[in-house]
Amino acid sequence: MSHQAAQNFAQHYLKTKIFTATPEQLQLMLYDGAIRFSEQARAALQQKNWEQSCELLSRAQKIIAEMTASLKHDVAPDLCGKLASLYNFVYRKLIEANIEHKVEAVDEALSILRYQRETWVMLLDQLARSKA
Repeated sequence: MSHQAAQNFAQHYLKTKIFTATPEQLQLMLYDGAIRFSEQARAALQQKNWEQSCELLSRAQKIIAEMTASLKHDVAPDLCGKLASLYNFVYRKLIEANIEHKVEAVDEALSILRYQRETWVMLLDQLARSKA
């Protein structure tokens, strides 16, 4: 299989995964993407590859912006307010990392994203057990 064919297959698989995912699974995928791009950006910053780090941090920022926009304030205003504040903090840290080339800022963002992902996975497990 050629590289292009493998890439096309991977893109098709991801699209299928996204279109068939539950909202809860989509949220987990967003966390995974934000973490993955932030980790890659961190490595690029360490290598002083500013162009690549900028692209990767921008991708992570877009995911965080989407997570913020998808909050349902009408359903759970207090929780959504807290999550919005947390996401805004992460977003600002990614901007700081991008402008000032600070690995430490990415580390702060990653710490929160990993914790939130872990919490989300625990919630999904709890939901699955309650449905069983």
